[in-house]
Amino acid sequence: MYRVAEDFVKDWAISSKGALKVMQAIPDDKMHIAIVDEHNSLGWLSWHLVSVAGAFGHFAGLQIPGPGPDMPQPETMAGIIEKYEMVREAYKKEAAALTEEQLLEEVPAFGGMMKRGELLGKVISHQTHHIGQMTVLLRQAGLAVPPVMGPTKEMQ
Repeated sequence: MYRVAEDFVKDWAISSKGALKVMQAIPDDKMHIAIVDEHNSLGWLSWHLVSVAGAFGHFAGLQIPGPGPDMPQPETMAGIIEKYEMVREAYKKEAAALTEEQLLEEVPAFGGMMKRGELLGKVISHQTHHIGQMTVLLRQAGLAVPPVMGPTKEMQ
């Protein structure tokens, strides 16, 4: 639950930088990698982070340029990364302008009401959850795992 916009902006900068590193570690020919067939792939998870961040932003009343529900996943990681970088920058700008009062306002989200500051916390928690999944898939694909929150085994 964020009560000060600056705190979210700082956490978002760290979280989104980690997400970007993970996305940049995925070559196009590994976008299809999933733990087993018909589970979420690296490409799908990357695109999911873009689209869901847009939806969370919409619920929070922020102008986040997320893709619409009918927009297909780009065929390359460069296409996904381009959209993610737009979302990343929009959150920095939009969230920085929120007041303490706005962070405490209740907004409609996920079939109920939620404080805007709580919703912003869920954006980061959701992203962290999927970044963890993606690092496991990177290893499964035989790819190097980038440092998200510190050094990785490959760096030791």
